[in-house]
Amino acid sequence: MKKLTDADLKRLLKRGVSQIIDEDELVKMLQSGKPLRLKQGFDPSFTDIHMGHVVGLRKLHQFQEFGHKVILIVGDWTARIGDPTGRSATRPMLTAEQVRFNASTYMEQFFRIVDREKTEVRWQSTWFDKGKFGLDDIIRLTSKFTVAQFLAREDFARRYSEGLPIAITELLYPLLQGYDSVAIEADVEFGGTDQIFNCMVGRQLQEMYGQKPQQVFLMPLLIGTDGVQKMSKSLGNYIGVTDPPSEMYGKTMSINDEMIIPYLELLTDVPDQDIERYRAKMAEGSINPMEVKKRLAYELVRDFWGKKEAEEAAEHFARTVQQKEAPEEMPLLNVPAGSRSMLSTEIARIGLARSRSEARRLIEQKAVEINGKPVLEDVEISTVDDGSVIKVGKRRFARVVREK
Repeated sequence: MKKLTDADLKRLLKRGVSQIIDEDELVKMLQSGKPLRLKQGFDPSFTDIHMGHVVGLRKLHQFQEFGHKVILIVGDWTARIGDPTGRSATRPMLTAEQVRFNASTYMEQFFRIVDREKTEVRWQSTWFDKGKFGLDDIIRLTSKFTVAQFLAREDFARRYSEGLPIAITELLYPLLQGYDSVAIEADVEFGGTDQIFNCMVGRQLQEMYGQKPQQVFLMPLLIGTDGVQKMSKSLGNYIGVTDPPSEMYGKTMSINDEMIIPYLELLTDVPDQDIERYRAKMAEGSINPMEVKKRLAYELVRDFWGKKEAEEAAEHFARTVQQKEAPEEMPLLNVPAGSRSMLSTEIARIGLARSRSEARRLIEQKAVEINGKPVLEDVEISTVDDGSVIKVGKRRFARVVREK
C-alpha cells in the first residue's frame, strides 16, 4: 500500500467531496495500510453513462491508485424497481434482459475511468435470486425499519405531502441497496448527495448484522448543460463519455459561465492553484470566461479521446462556431429522386435531431439553416438544392446529395 501524505489526503477527501460520514474514522482506516473495499452500485436503467457519473468514478480511481479495491455492484434487482429521484412519477420496471443489455454497455464505459484490474464486479442477483433470499428474508429485512423512518426521506416526504404516488416496491429500494453493503462487507460506500438516505440504511443494516458500519462518501451532483437540473440522459442535458470529440467539446462550451469552476474541480486534474487563479480572474473580469471554458473542454476531450482529438475538436469549434464556417467533412443527406419526405424527417433520420418532433421544434426556433439562412418552415426535402449545407444548432452539419 502506498503511504498517504497530507497532500494525498486533501486530494482524496476534499476536492470534489460534499460530505463524509465519518471522516475521522475514514482517515484512520486510510492510514492503517489495510486495503479498503469501496462499494459503488449502479442501476443500468440506460445504456450510457455521462459526466455526472464520472464525478464519482474519478474519485474511485483516485482511491485505487493507493491500492484500494472497488466492488462494483450491478443493481439487476433494484433497476427493476426504479429508485425515486424526486420526479413526480416512478421509473418503469425493467426486464432482466433489458438490465443485462444496459449493464454490458455501462461496464464497458466504466472501465474507461476505473481500473479494471482493481475492480470486482458483483451482481445483486448473486444474493437476491430465488432460493437464496426468500420471503422470510424480505420480511426480516423490512422489520428492521419503520414507515415513518422512510417517509422522512426527502423525496418520499415531498411526494407524500403533495399526494403523489409512492409504490410499496419503492420502499424496498433502500433496503435492497443497504443489504448490498452487508452482502459484500463494504468499508466505504460512494454516492451522490441524493443517495445519503440509502447509504445510511446500509450503514445501519451492517451494524444490525454484526458488521462494522461502512463509511459514507458523498459527492456533489453535477448540474447539466441546461444550468438548472442534475445532469441526466432522460432530460437531454448531458455530456456523454462516448460523445464524439467535437460533440463533447461543443457541449462543454455551451455550459453557463457559473458552471466552469465546478466542472474543472469535479471532472479534471487541473491543479487547484490554476482553478483558484481562474476563479479570481473571472470574478474581477480580467479574463474572458470563454478562454477558461476552452481549457475545460480541451481537458475533457483529451482525457477521453487523446491529445490529437482534443486539438482537432478545438479547431473544429473555432472554425464552425466562432468563425461560422462549415466543416470540410460532414455527413451526407442523400435525397432519392421524387422524395416527398419532409426536412424535419430527414434531419432526424441522419441524427441531427433526436426525433422528428425535436427537428420541427428547432425549425420553429430558427435553429436550422440552409446555406447560412434560417429555415422559416418545415419543407419537403426535394425543394432543397443539391450540395446545400444544412446546419442544425451550432455544431451539426450535413450536405444534401440529390440522387438522379
